[in-house]
Amino acid sequence: MLPDMTVSAATLRRLELASGDLAAACLVAMDEHQPWFRRLAADQRAGVLLVTQTGVANFVAWLGERGETIRLTAEAFRIAPRDLARRLSLRQTVDLVRIATDVFERHLPPLAADESERHALVEGILRFGREIAFAAATVYAGAAETRGAWDARQEALVVDAVVRGPGLDGGSDDALVSRASALGWDPAAAVRVVVGSGAAASPEEPGALRREAARSGRSVLVGVQGNRLIVLVSEPREGAGPIGGLVHGFGPGPVVVGPVAPNLATAHASAREALAGLRAAPGWPDAPRPVDADDLLPERALSGDPAAHRRLVESCVAPLDAAGGELLRTLAGYLEGGGALEACARALFVHPNTVRYRLRRVSDLTGRNPTDPRDALVLRTALVVDRLDVGPSHKE
Repeated sequence: MLPDMTVSAATLRRLELASGDLAAACLVAMDEHQPWFRRLAADQRAGVLLVTQTGVANFVAWLGERGETIRLTAEAFRIAPRDLARRLSLRQTVDLVRIATDVFERHLPPLAADESERHALVEGILRFGREIAFAAATVYAGAAETRGAWDARQEALVVDAVVRGPGLDGGSDDALVSRASALGWDPAAAVRVVVGSGAAASPEEPGALRREAARSGRSVLVGVQGNRLIVLVSEPREGAGPIGGLVHGFGPGPVVVGPVAPNLATAHASAREALAGLRAAPGWPDAPRPVDADDLLPERALSGDPAAHRRLVESCVAPLDAAGGELLRTLAGYLEGGGALEACARALFVHPNTVRYRLRRVSDLTGRNPTDPRDALVLRTALVVDRLDVGPSHKE
């Protein structure tokens, strides 16, 4: 406080005696000027009154400490009920501080003994109101940091639970759903898991991912495990933008997208597929970015992924086996003969048009075109895996 801002002991005493009425006048003004204030519950209004009374008492104490810096302002907020900061936004709190300052300016100067004290009170009110507003901002910033740290821990726990899969006791699903719900996630929404390397040079990557997801109508939960970045991406019930934009939040290297899981409790299956794809992705250097885990089935199979073995047989071999042995024999002859149509026809003692027809049937049943180099690799890997596993096509 500046040396010329002196207030007599008699004036301080009048201020102390008027503090109760001053706090009540503040609440009346708040009720008149802020419609939302009158809708607060009684205990919340009592909390505001407590903060206001403490602020008035601190102001009087500060005026009595000539030459001292303002150091009591945060005390008014420290004694507030714990949930008051959660009930009131920072903007609402600043509005209340502004109203209280206006009430101070109307009611306190008349209590001064002379013009010098009046000037000191007016200047003191302005300084004290400013510091109170800064103290409120500090309290809310601290609450936001605490909430952000808590959210980050919860988010990491959710992502870790999805990666690890359901517990042996079967009770982890409830905890997973509870934590995700606390973060605003819809546990019933379909979800995909996207994995890749983290952008080590960009500490803002989670924020960038969230902004990109919001633009495409999705929600995300982000987790970092070592040098891996794992992102749970919700699938909206209605159409949304492409998922490819999310790759900008990842570091260099492949980005693999797991299949859609019906809900969060089953998302571990998508995570397992995506991580298996990430391990096998170096086997396909020219893979698109992002790449679906299903598109990496040959590389996954070669790396020893049993799920990929099963998926290849189920999607490529089983349909052909069910349609008759001619399709499997034709496909095997065509692929193992280097894709030569006439040579395959001669080996099977059929017309080349018959081979063409059967290859079209293979494409219709499997969704893989034997004449396409990548699809041919998938189909040939499926045949090899089926032979090694003694799959359904080997029934005698």
